[in-house]
Amino acid sequence: MIRPSLLALCASLALAHPVMAEKLTPERLFSDPDINGPTAKGVALSPDGKRVTYLKAKAEAANVQDLWAVDVKGGEPYRLIDANALSSGDKALSEAELARRERARVLARGVVEYSWDSEGRFVLVPLDGDLYVDSVADGKVTRLTQTPGDEVDAKVSPKGKFVSYVRDQNLYIRPLSGGEETAITAEGKGALSFGVAEFIAQEEMDRDTGYWWSPDESRIAYTRVDESGVDVVPRADIGPSGATVIDQRYPRAGRPNAVVELFVRDLASGKVVQIDLGADKDIYLARVAWSKDGKTLYVQRQSRDQKTLDLIAFSPASGQGKTILTETDPHWVELHDDFRPLVDGSFLWSSEKSGNKHLYHYAADGKLLAQVTKGDWPVDKVEAVDEKRGLVFFGASIDTPIERRLYSASYKKPGAPVAMTPAGGWWTARVAATGAFVGSYSDPKTPPQTALYDPAGKRVRWIEENRLDAAHPYGAYAGDHLVPEYGVLKAADGQALHYSLLKPAGFDASKKYPVIVSVYGGPHAQRVTRSWNVNDEAFANAGYVVFKLDNRGSSNRSTAFKTALDRRMGTVEVEDQFVGAAFLKTLPYVDPERLGVMGWSYGGFMTLMMLTAEGTPFKAGVSGAPPTEWGLYDTHYTEQFMGKPDENKAGYAASDFLNRMDKLKPGSLMLIHGMADDNVIFENSTRVLAALQKKGIAFETMLYPGERHSVIRSRTKGLHVMKTHLDFFDRKLKGE
Repeated sequence: MIRPSLLALCASLALAHPVMAEKLTPERLFSDPDINGPTAKGVALSPDGKRVTYLKAKAEAANVQDLWAVDVKGGEPYRLIDANALSSGDKALSEAELARRERARVLARGVVEYSWDSEGRFVLVPLDGDLYVDSVADGKVTRLTQTPGDEVDAKVSPKGKFVSYVRDQNLYIRPLSGGEETAITAEGKGALSFGVAEFIAQEEMDRDTGYWWSPDESRIAYTRVDESGVDVVPRADIGPSGATVIDQRYPRAGRPNAVVELFVRDLASGKVVQIDLGADKDIYLARVAWSKDGKTLYVQRQSRDQKTLDLIAFSPASGQGKTILTETDPHWVELHDDFRPLVDGSFLWSSEKSGNKHLYHYAADGKLLAQVTKGDWPVDKVEAVDEKRGLVFFGASIDTPIERRLYSASYKKPGAPVAMTPAGGWWTARVAATGAFVGSYSDPKTPPQTALYDPAGKRVRWIEENRLDAAHPYGAYAGDHLVPEYGVLKAADGQALHYSLLKPAGFDASKKYPVIVSVYGGPHAQRVTRSWNVNDEAFANAGYVVFKLDNRGSSNRSTAFKTALDRRMGTVEVEDQFVGAAFLKTLPYVDPERLGVMGWSYGGFMTLMMLTAEGTPFKAGVSGAPPTEWGLYDTHYTEQFMGKPDENKAGYAASDFLNRMDKLKPGSLMLIHGMADDNVIFENSTRVLAALQKKGIAFETMLYPGERHSVIRSRTKGLHVMKTHLDFFDRKLKGE
């Protein structure tokens, strides 16, 4: 597959419009149409292979999504569901649905998810708490539910006979051909829920469902979640017109979790069997999956300390099981979605036991058959399996951590992976069992482009070409497009630290510029990639060098790189960021006295740590929604990296901002938080506000009434957040 070069296109645009090139401003960045152009999200191939469906933002309202489709054989894309035709967009969603969307970081409204039936005849669409079905043949949209409660986590059963959903903490199914719903459970209320992924599963474990259909539709496995032992943390949801106190069940580090049990119901007989997860109730139900023949229910059970992960094969008829594989690690065992049961009973699995995440092929009884991938690089995730050819498809960064490609490898005759996409940027893909895939690509000069490719990687047709021409929303700015420089520094232990550096617009090597270091710095994240990102351009256009560095602890690297922060968050990450700061000071065009730092969530924590570290080189920082004391954060995340508070008192104390705030330079901090945050609870910031005020240490703050952890839900709020950053840095780093 040959990707059209955007280098030549950008050059031609610059030549065609040498005078009209504009500089990207925050106002334009947060206005419509989306500056990134039309992008396809939530892409899926229909089961019959005839269509590709995807979510697409409205040109006039980038935060409202419709459902679109395009035929594989040709023709223009067409809209299946117009969100505005079915919803006014002003319906008040339930707290459960709002929380679920926050966990999934769903910031848009309209159509935010959908699912196909097994034969590609229709699409199930949840919208504003109710369910709709679109018939592909005639385009007719039928409303399935209209109830006071919200139907959430809706699914089409494997053979397309039923639709299932959770409402008011109970699980229901309804025939798609018509008829009344059937309650699978009825006891859900208060602290008891059925078929629901509990807070921890959604927020930290990447498990967003609590029920699973068997392949033949004869059984449903579902969770029983008892939160009665979880601490109630009264959370003030402070909005623009008042405050509401929400008694949130929030499992803080070291405190009780929800008790999660697993049951299987036989739909024909109504018989319910409990799956025996063991005598220890203080565990995590990590993953659940059915075998291809539906005769085995696989469960991944993780210990509370997260150092042991068991794969257990259960009989759904008896509820009894056998552990067929156990992973252990002295630091922690990462959860993954790479388990793939195969028709012959064997399975694929990923493990970091070699020092990098790689794929393995096991027999049904857990005997290792072969290591499928190996090398000094990690597999990102399994995308699909072609059992006819014995191939597994996966994403990985083999050549360099800052690029991602799609690969295939044989699990029957393991050998070197075969690249299915070219190098040079960042690929994501949805892969069919045949190896055909919908791939999305971007690089620093190419906005996201999505197309359908055959198994050889040849483009079949565009889904969303998003060509960067004069008509593109970014077209007027292409002549002055800023592209980051990439490089590698060395950590104290010799590990490679990748960075990106974006120079200001109109760069003059004879001048001295202020720098903004944009940081996240925490686990499960990577910031430095060869991909399209114009958000930083607004800061560069304001006269700043923008610098990013992926420190030890961040993802897509070796096990040693990721576990370097074990039990000591806020230490090695800061050391690595200071390596970056030292490098910046060597650049002749950087003013070493004008370094700033900004970050959100873990990046907000990092900002506080970096501003108060001994000998800090940073003059000012903006900390957004920071965890300021890890004992206030949730169990699964915090304990994975820090252990329980009573087991690591020194680590918790060292990372508590209040214990180091005396080192904060007066006037150097801007603190930002949403006043309805249900993830990093607002208390994380109020304790800092009070302590700094008590000490008489000057600082600035910006609070957002009614906003949760993801403050930038609207374009107007996003603009305000960015301008708040710029105003602060202009005053602190430029003296304006």
